[in-house]
Amino acid sequence: MTKKNKFPDIIFIGQPNCGKSTLFNTIAGLKAQTSNFPGTTVKHTHSKVNVEGQVLNIIDLPGTYSLNPSDPAEKVVLTHLFMEKPDLIINVVDASILGRSLELTLELIELEYPMIVALNMVDLAEKKGMEIDPRKLENFLGVPVVFTIASHGRGIKEMLDEAFHTLEKKILPSPIKWSKDVEDRIEEFEKKLPEDFPIVANRRFTAIKMIEAGKLHFDRMLQEINLPLKKALDSVREDLETMHNAPAYEVIAAERHHLALKIFEESAQVKRGKRTGWLEKTDDIIMHPLLGYLIMLVVFLGFFLIIFKIGSPIEEFLLNPLISLRYYLSTNLGTSVFFYLADGFLQGVGGGVAIVLPYFIPLLFFMSLFEDIGYLARAGFLMDTFMHRIGLHGKSVSPFILGFGCNVPAVVSTRILESRRDRIITSLLIPFIPCSARTTIILALVAFYLGPFWALGFYVINMVLVAVLGRVITLFFKTPSPGLILEIPSLKIPSLKNILRKTYFQLKSFLKFAWPILIAGSVVLGVLQFFNFDKFINLILSPFVVKGLGLPQELGVTLVFGFLRKELSLIMMLQALGVSYQDLMTVISKQQLIIFTVFVSIFIPCISTVAILWKEIGNRIALLSIGLNTGVAIIVSLLVRLILGI
Repeated sequence: MTKKNKFPDIIFIGQPNCGKSTLFNTIAGLKAQTSNFPGTTVKHTHSKVNVEGQVLNIIDLPGTYSLNPSDPAEKVVLTHLFMEKPDLIINVVDASILGRSLELTLELIELEYPMIVALNMVDLAEKKGMEIDPRKLENFLGVPVVFTIASHGRGIKEMLDEAFHTLEKKILPSPIKWSKDVEDRIEEFEKKLPEDFPIVANRRFTAIKMIEAGKLHFDRMLQEINLPLKKALDSVREDLETMHNAPAYEVIAAERHHLALKIFEESAQVKRGKRTGWLEKTDDIIMHPLLGYLIMLVVFLGFFLIIFKIGSPIEEFLLNPLISLRYYLSTNLGTSVFFYLADGFLQGVGGGVAIVLPYFIPLLFFMSLFEDIGYLARAGFLMDTFMHRIGLHGKSVSPFILGFGCNVPAVVSTRILESRRDRIITSLLIPFIPCSARTTIILALVAFYLGPFWALGFYVINMVLVAVLGRVITLFFKTPSPGLILEIPSLKIPSLKNILRKTYFQLKSFLKFAWPILIAGSVVLGVLQFFNFDKFINLILSPFVVKGLGLPQELGVTLVFGFLRKELSLIMMLQALGVSYQDLMTVISKQQLIIFTVFVSIFIPCISTVAILWKEIGNRIALLSIGLNTGVAIIVSLLVRLILGI
């Protein structure tokens, strides 16, 4: 395939939680961009960087445990790796679990692409009492090895120097030989591959993957096999299975596993037992089968209280000049179309600045903090039992956690679930998880006017709702969810620089995508108000809004716009009622505020979530999700109204 640019392509690839993205971000800085692979929804991060006068195109691929993927997202990653051959691979390896991490390294070496190994987290390895000899490791692997500590920016210069050297010399690694009987069978089959056969990377790599394909479904290769080649492949597999009394793919996997352990034992030594430092002791408490749940409750309670304490005074401070400016506009422009346009623009811009951002920024910061510490993975582990009780796979924890940030990537991440049953159930439940947009509404309305404990109550109700719905939905499926082994990354001290960088990227995404929609929606509502068309919409919806929910008729139009972005309902609530944020409680009661928040936070997913459901799971599931969320929102809102007695 022809290269799209003249700059060397360097890809960062490694197993999940190896510090790969942190290492990438240290080099890319704030210039990194996130985009989808062509024709897919799988995201990757890339950036052009100028290092010592030479421009490099660096690409951070999603984490993968092997080049034998069952996950559709990983398959797309590997298509990128095979079809757009990189100029250099930087394999980021977690030094603290070197033996297991080297299995992916050995697979990458089989590609025979220029490559270096960034041995990351060597500080954690040292804490475990491990001493790794980089020169011995280099000799065994046949590729350069560089020590790095990504969270502290150590080893970056040495890694880049080695990258330039490898690029300049075009040094190619040589595959490491396995047991003689396995090697003989691979060479035997390799010789039988036709000259015109579609080769991936090289002939040896292609032969190995075809032998493994009995389980791994290398469909494109198998479709090209003619009958004699198919017989030769079956013969090789049968020989391996007879000699080793195991399926052929397990024989290949065992060879890599044994070789990885051998290299680890020869190049590293455990000089002493693992140190039990304060991080390990803390981890034992956090993961305690009883205390762990209590700590999780305290952590998330503190999480919301801190965000509220930060956001509330900032919100009040920023609202005052906006109120003054709005009064100035109404005095000088009267009720002309210019006032409605200017007022709509001001509500959109000001609402984002004064209402959304004071809560949104600390929310992003603390989510990044929990992720970097490793607490989100631990919360997922603690919730695993709960997930199985509602009939779901433990892996569904990860998409749910992502859903607190945004439902869109959460739906995409359901690709990690092997069964379509679990993908459908998890995707239907994700829109009930309060994303950052709905968290903003809950904090800016409920927490601000009623107090932070009311806001926490909303989250408790949401979690109970997810549990009940999960249990009900699973009744429609006959097959149970399979078991799961979850990997928990090491608990570590986070890098403030890395947390701020993550917060910046997510904030930039909000400013580029969501904020323009908020502003445009507010301006459109202003135009509708000038022509009194909003009253027509409110009149149509009034039987439901007024008679059903017991809300002011003016709020009907806000529910329509809430389909675009949930924050719009909050911004437009003030605009539709014609009041400032401080005067809201003069035109609406506390009970009505609760019902409005309940309905908006549950009903129809935003348009982005519906679109990704349509693409990922199918149009019928997307339409079912719309109906399910709307139906549940109506039922719960009516129950809340009945309980509140209005």
